[in-house]
Amino acid sequence: MPIIAMLADDPLGKEREDLRDPLPGAYFDAFAKIDADPNQELVVIENEAGEVIGTFQLSFLQYLTYQGGVRAQVEAVRIRKDQRGKGLGREVFLWIIERAKVKKAHVLQLTTDKKRPDSIRFYENLGFKASHEGMKLHFR
Repeated sequence: MPIIAMLADDPLGKEREDLRDPLPGAYFDAFAKIDADPNQELVVIENEAGEVIGTFQLSFLQYLTYQGGVRAQVEAVRIRKDQRGKGLGREVFLWIIERAKVKKAHVLQLTTDKKRPDSIRFYENLGFKASHEGMKLHFR
C-alpha cells in the first residue's frame, strides 16, 4: 500500500511502521474505521498517471470549548520523496486550510516532531504558530 510506504519513508517512520508483505491486518482495520467515520478524511494525492504521490488525514473534532466549536486536526502528511520541492506540499496545505474552513472549523492544528526542523519551518511559512507545548504518553 503506497500510503504506508510513504509513512515509513523517513527515519522516524521507519521506527513506527511495518512494511511486511502482506501488510499487517491492523492497517486494514484502521482504514476501515477511518472510512466509516464521517469526521475523518483520509486523502491521497495522485499524479496524472494515477500514482499515489501524497497523503494526509484530516480529522474534525467536536469540542465544548469555543462555544461548541470544531477543530480540524491534520496528521500523517506525506509527499513522496521524488515529488518534494515542487510546491505540492504548499498546494496540499492550501487545500487543507480551505477544507477546514468549509467544515466550519475554528482552528486547524497539527503536531510535528521536534526532530523535523524542515517541517517546522514549512508550517511556519504557511502561518502556523507554535502556540502550545504538546505532551504525549505512549503505551507501547
